[in-house]
Amino acid sequence: MSNRIRLRLGTVIAFALATVAAAIAAVALGNRRVEYEIQTHVDELLSDSEPRDGEFSRDDIEDLPAPVRRYFTHVLEDGQPHVQVVQLHQRGEFRLGGPDSEWRPLVADQYVTTRPPGFVWDASIDVLPRVPARVLDCYEGGDGVLRAWLLGAVPVASAGPSPEMNAGELLRYLAEAVWYPTALLPAQGVEWDAIDDRSARATLEHRDASASVVFHFDEHDEIERVTAERYRMEDERYESWTGHFRDYRERNGRRIPVEAEVGWGRPDDDERYWRATIDRIEHRPMGTNRQSDGEP
Repeated sequence: MSNRIRLRLGTVIAFALATVAAAIAAVALGNRRVEYEIQTHVDELLSDSEPRDGEFSRDDIEDLPAPVRRYFTHVLEDGQPHVQVVQLHQRGEFRLGGPDSEWRPLVADQYVTTRPPGFVWDASIDVLPRVPARVLDCYEGGDGVLRAWLLGAVPVASAGPSPEMNAGELLRYLAEAVWYPTALLPAQGVEWDAIDDRSARATLEHRDASASVVFHFDEHDEIERVTAERYRMEDERYESWTGHFRDYRERNGRRIPVEAEVGWGRPDDDERYWRATIDRIEHRPMGTNRQSDGEP
């Protein structure tokens, strides 16, 4: 090999190495920025939490619809403190396309406050083998926000805050309150309206957003399904949205479902896009030390 060829080859290799090093540095810098943004949302959510004394009493639910009374009596104990902060870990799958698309692995940490209502969902989804996307979905300070970054650094999606996003994220908070059931009590601002002996509508208002969800109860007086009309960004319109819950277990003295699925459409024909197991959850009651529980 001539000196000229070796020189050219060395230049090409040096350029390639410099390009790779620059790309790695850019991704690392992007990762730090994304981590900082997500942690800022978590910190602000928790710092805005308002400690208030309160405990569950059956006297407080006497005027609620019958299936709602039975539900609270089943999942809560008299004198149980109201939950202030929740931290949970999910492991499951997410579908990025339509009903024929492939399920991709997902892990997520979620932080929730009940006064005021809010949450931060920090997820990692493997969109391709060894190619993760970092996703932030949150309702914090009255604003609904969705952000996504490929490799945890390259922005690929951004939505909100907007009136539709704010209401949609408040709706998610209300639907997921089955994991922190004292948040569904009237003392937490939820209004209940009877529908029939196995369903009731819950409505929650916060700042300029309002959310309404129909809760469906099974023969064990547990919430098995939630339905609502929610704004879908891809179609720019409101569509039916359904959540399914099952496998109730006792966690920190509360009965909650540890398996769930969510989809667009009606219950008998919904396009499910998320399914997961709650493998760890911590309830921090108002005025008490933290409580945490995972798999037995």
